[in-house]
Amino acid sequence: MRVALDSVDGAARVSAALEGSAGDSLRMAGRPVPADRPVVLLAVGKAADAMTRGALGSLPRPPRAGLVVARDPGPTPPAPLVRTVAGHPVPDARSAAAGRAARDLVASTGPEDVLLVLLSGGASALMTSPLPGLSSADLATTTDALLRAGADIEALNAVRRQLTLASGGRLARASGTREIHVLALSDVPGDDPAVLGSGPFARPRGSAAQALAALAALGDAGVPEAVRAHIEREAEAERAGEGGTAQAAAAAIFDDVAMTVLASNADARDAAVGAARRAGFEAHAEPEELAGEAAGEGRRLAGQAVVAAPRTLRVHGGETTVRVRGAGLGGRCQELALAAAIRFAGEDDVAILAAGTDGSDGPTDAAGAFADGGTVARGRAAGVSARACLADNDAYGFFDREGGLVRTGPTGSNVRDLVLVARGGSEAADG
Repeated sequence: MRVALDSVDGAARVSAALEGSAGDSLRMAGRPVPADRPVVLLAVGKAADAMTRGALGSLPRPPRAGLVVARDPGPTPPAPLVRTVAGHPVPDARSAAAGRAARDLVASTGPEDVLLVLLSGGASALMTSPLPGLSSADLATTTDALLRAGADIEALNAVRRQLTLASGGRLARASGTREIHVLALSDVPGDDPAVLGSGPFARPRGSAAQALAALAALGDAGVPEAVRAHIEREAEAERAGEGGTAQAAAAAIFDDVAMTVLASNADARDAAVGAARRAGFEAHAEPEELAGEAAGEGRRLAGQAVVAAPRTLRVHGGETTVRVRGAGLGGRCQELALAAAIRFAGEDDVAILAAGTDGSDGPTDAAGAFADGGTVARGRAAGVSARACLADNDAYGFFDREGGLVRTGPTGSNVRDLVLVARGGSEAADG
């Protein structure tokens, strides 16, 4: 797992993207940039600090101005950069303030500036300033309701793109410069710029009608009436051919945004496979991304493990969902690992490690969990039932007492989840 995380480290990836920048030379992802132009830096997401560190170590001169929006407390960057912390996964008042600050920074750029954007997963919640007529509480309630209903990232962003001042290309349209370079770590399927961070600098994709369809598919999910009414008005405007997505997509500014994905889940999977093969395992990266209910995926992967050949490791990536029905604590990786543990309880030489590459899993201090054929029995010995905890969405409570929680702290990256499934010894997952 460590090798996989190192391969998608935000600082290292940004440094590589700015390679060749020195003295009078400035390059961003291989593109030459006029070296005499000042740089304005905006870093938003779970990897904002690491990516900023990589940029500051590689730019030939300090930025003229900059804003770093992070999820966790961290070091104060050198002036003139300003650092702020905002709410995630549910946005809060700090997220609204960060969204306004980001918009102000972008709007302050002039034609002579180069806007360097460092974007990583989590930006949608960290930079959530509501559109007129909506409140921060509306956005927080909407996000919480969608997460509890098991919304995936596509559904979440289909709705959020309709609601904030930053999403759906609105930051690009607010910019005073047309020299915009976005360097991103992808935490979305297909590495789609319009979905990553709800697409603040990307040509808009999707429509208000699709957002309404996403809400309907989730049973309307307890979304505030103000949010629903806003999206319905946008959908009506679309049907009438007024403004909205069609005009946004035609804006010339998007032709000038240079978007580069520096790393994705596929890079992390490939690195894990390479490390396992060097350790003597038959290892494969599964091309089909994980999706759907976490518990169901856990049972499926465990079923494959018990019939796999010895010394085999399969590396999966993606992002599952959890429909919250109980009162417990956990995250999608922990729930997936617990369901797998129940499926292969008592089996020899099978193991699973499921973890978020950002070092977090749901509203917990764990990145994920490790389980093997003895996990259920160890839990029972510790006085906790695996099945009861799974039914109560309390995977954290189970693994905290059983001992299988994986805690890494913030990793400096975020390319969704990795799940390593081994047959032939638990040491495979530890690699």
